[in-house]
Amino acid sequence: MATSDLPDLSQLSIDPVPSNAGNFRLLVPGPPENTSEFPTVPIHIVTSASQLPPEFLDPPADKQIVIGLDCEGIDLCREGALCVMQLALANAIYLVDAIDGHEALIQACKPALESTNILKVIHDCKRDSEALYFQYGIKLNSVFDTQIAYSLIEEHEGRKQSPNDYISFVALLADPRYCGVSYLEKEEVRDRLRQDPEFWTYRPMSEIMIRAAADDVRFLLHIYQKMMLKLNNKSLWHLALRGSLYCRCFCTNDNEYADWPSLPVLSANLFIFRQTRTLTWQLFSVLCYLEDLIAEGYSPEQEILSILNVPPGKMGRVIGKRGASIQSVKECCGAEIIIGGAKGPPDKVFIIGPVKQVRKAEALLRGQMLDF
Repeated sequence: MATSDLPDLSQLSIDPVPSNAGNFRLLVPGPPENTSEFPTVPIHIVTSASQLPPEFLDPPADKQIVIGLDCEGIDLCREGALCVMQLALANAIYLVDAIDGHEALIQACKPALESTNILKVIHDCKRDSEALYFQYGIKLNSVFDTQIAYSLIEEHEGRKQSPNDYISFVALLADPRYCGVSYLEKEEVRDRLRQDPEFWTYRPMSEIMIRAAADDVRFLLHIYQKMMLKLNNKSLWHLALRGSLYCRCFCTNDNEYADWPSLPVLSANLFIFRQTRTLTWQLFSVLCYLEDLIAEGYSPEQEILSILNVPPGKMGRVIGKRGASIQSVKECCGAEIIIGGAKGPPDKVFIIGPVKQVRKAEALLRGQMLDF
């Protein structure tokens, strides 16, 4: 990573990825044929909202902007503090410093993060969304989740995946169809986090912190463009809906998501949006296409999120020895089943998928909770 003429870390720039770039190298031999795919972009450390681009702070109503998004923090979840939020725009990367910028800075980003006019490209948004919601009251909306997109593309291209076969971000970067980059530096950061969970709290941010944070969003827009070439309109519909479900997955509250934007729903074979603000520009074009298919007899399945409360002492029975019980339910139903785990919530099971698959999974999981 090269630095610009300015000495402060806020002006660090990322060079195009050469074949010998140390811990960040291309998997294919030699330099990339077209280095313009990975252009040099400035990295800005943001501690004040005035340092963010106006089109992000005040999204235009007449067009949609696409950005990369990620968050870093201390065991990031509803209680694990968010320390840095990374934004990748076409011409720059912004590291939004939640520590030095305080809550006011993150709140200034709220309109953009909730806007349907800004599409947020992110890999596995569940925990990031949870942290934003519980720590700042932000309801992350309009996401393009690359983990979901990868699964939909694999399915469309005939490569069968198991319900819990999730692609990691490192593996996605390494896939030559999307990026072809080996992210060896990620393991170094993980080692540091294991040794010191407070890694992301230190200020001023070190060079490795800046580089690691930037690298987590640097390639997202490139991956998005590659995936858009592979996703058909049916997949885009499921991606938009499932992304909305991912965003609210761990954001459980007592009002059943009444304060969240409405989900697109199916009724009498027509797509009905309770509020037009939930309709992104991208989804609008997909909707028009699917309405034509509906007229021809195609009936897309509605997907839902179901949350099961597990009685005290029963989670072990639900999961089974080495995860055997819950894996069996996943394979039987085809639904996605998520356990809160160490980050919580520890007493809930989250099920995402088509209605019939979810209801079947609910019945099987409830059966495992029964005393015999």
